Amino acid sequence: MADHTAPRLRLRAGDAAIVIGLGRFGSAVATTLEEMGHQVLGVDASEGIVADHASRLTHVLQADSTRIETLEEIGAKDVAVAVVAIGTDIEASILTTSALVDLGIASIWAKALTASHARILDRVGAHHVVFPEREMGDRVAHQVTGRMIDWIQLEDDFALVETTAPADMVGRTIGESGARQRHGVTIVCIKPVGQTFTYATAETVVQEGDLLLVAAEARVAEAFANLR
Repeated sequence: MADHTAPRLRLRAGDAAIVIGLGRFGSAVATTLEEMGHQVLGVDASEGIVADHASRLTHVLQADSTRIETLEEIGAKDVAVAVVAIGTDIEASILTTSALVDLGIASIWAKALTASHARILDRVGAHHVVFPEREMGDRVAHQVTGRMIDWIQLEDDFALVETTAPADMVGRTIGESGARQRHGVTIVCIKPVGQTFTYATAETVVQEGDLLLVAAEARVAEAFANLR
């Protein structure tokens, strides 16, 4: 699989990106990148989808992204990042990714539908392979099965969890509670009731109803969030 721990090319202000496939995922990526100040070229094979995005994106066009000649014509080789967000057409996703690799794009992100699709994307040269539906499913599943408010999987075995403070920490400082020694978690931030998140220190006193942002191995973070 693509190396998710490899250094990721960061877009500088105004850098250009191409997003190919303007379904729900691709559309969200493209519009958010534009809102962040980047130049975005949105591409889709469907005339109707392109027409629908004409008012949402500054640059959008209909094109066959599976042909390297077409990608060259629309200037794809000049972008810093390419996102292949093609939905159900696995063949088009693979051919498009391969063409972008041949163009020498520095950072290629590709959406996968299945594990076998992901393996092929990796083999043709995608730098980052993502499963947006699966990742959102994992996040929601963790939210609905415990006391956690939010769950962010950073790697396969590490996560950030937002949860309410367990009873055994209430009225004590974080240092006194021994959260790291007893539960194996690092408390990064705390949000007192009615206030905003702030950095947590060993002297921070935890009150009932406070929200904690903790970092730990995934199974450890999940166990901590389920403490009463």
